[in-house]
Amino acid sequence: MVSIRAKIKSRLEKFLEVDSNGYRRAILCIFIKVKKATIDELHEMLTSKYNVTRNTVASMVGYIHSKLGILRAHKESYKTPMVYLLREEYIDLLMKIVTSSKTSAESTA
Repeated sequence: MVSIRAKIKSRLEKFLEVDSNGYRRAILCIFIKVKKATIDELHEMLTSKYNVTRNTVASMVGYIHSKLGILRAHKESYKTPMVYLLREEYIDLLMKIVTSSKTSAESTA
């Protein structure tokens, strides 16, 4: 039986394999730094470095939340935006994968 951490690790690796423009790695790095953010906050952080739309950011965060399972979503009330929090139990795994895939991507370039 494969553990949940092993499944998440393989999904994260596949998620980053197809990261041709660096958006995916950047979002994961932002979550490592800030631990929680809204779509608007992430979009604002990413537009300083990349030309990315809000819908693209929302799509990636939704995928990370639903398919990868490393984020929690919280909403205070129906008027407030959704806040996404990085799950504490996956911070070490995420840091390891992001740094190892970054160095392997640099070595192939």
